[in-house]
Amino acid sequence: MVVPAMGEPAFGACLLEAMASALPVGSFSVYRTGSRPAIFLSGSRGMPDTTRDCWRAYLSGPIRSDRTLREASAPRLPQLRVCHITAPEVPPEHRAKVYEAHGVVERVSVVEEEAAAGDDDGDALFAVNFYRHTHQRPLSDAQLADFGVAGRLLMALMRKHIALARADAADEPAARLLARCPALTAQELNVCLRLLRGMTQEGIAADMGLALPTVKTYRNRAFGRLGIHFRSELFALMLAQRGVGSATPALKDGRA
Repeated sequence: MVVPAMGEPAFGACLLEAMASALPVGSFSVYRTGSRPAIFLSGSRGMPDTTRDCWRAYLSGPIRSDRTLREASAPRLPQLRVCHITAPEVPPEHRAKVYEAHGVVERVSVVEEEAAAGDDDGDALFAVNFYRHTHQRPLSDAQLADFGVAGRLLMALMRKHIALARADAADEPAARLLARCPALTAQELNVCLRLLRGMTQEGIAADMGLALPTVKTYRNRAFGRLGIHFRSELFALMLAQRGVGSATPALKDGRA
């Protein structure tokens, strides 16, 4: 049930459902710490989803001094660390803003060091976290042990899912443009995709290794095929195809 959902929006819900008997938790999150913190995935089961609120609260201060993901109180796996912590063990600010404010009482995580871009100190961590809430029973020693054994598989599943989801997101604009106009050549498509990323024509020329007049020619040909004249119309065209009523892009790296 979980593997077929990898790369799909339903992956998180499928994962929590599949784990319900072995690890009865209410929510989960997958994020990176370090100088470029980011949340990749989160969700809840059988309760309101406050995971993004928790992430915003975490970023408001606790993340700067958080050492809880570096405490290995559960068996250590090769190159992975399994961490278990309860709310009373969490530092006061972190506990108040994240745990007590959102009814979280226990967390179990599988953690891996990550060399994220911009993290010269090598202090970034990639963490897969599952949270027990106040209405749920404490996790048993047997459940924690099973989680430790499954840690490597969970990490691999999360990494693969995120990679697939990113690939789909990267391909989406190209697919929409080609659906609109299959006659677009590869170079015309590449110019349009770079325009959608906010690049100037001079920047596109440098990026693609082309002369500026050549880029302008590809742009004009592409716009002619698409029936538009301006870059703003290209953005509007993409949003219209997507069924979006606002030009505000989705925030990928949520701040929580």
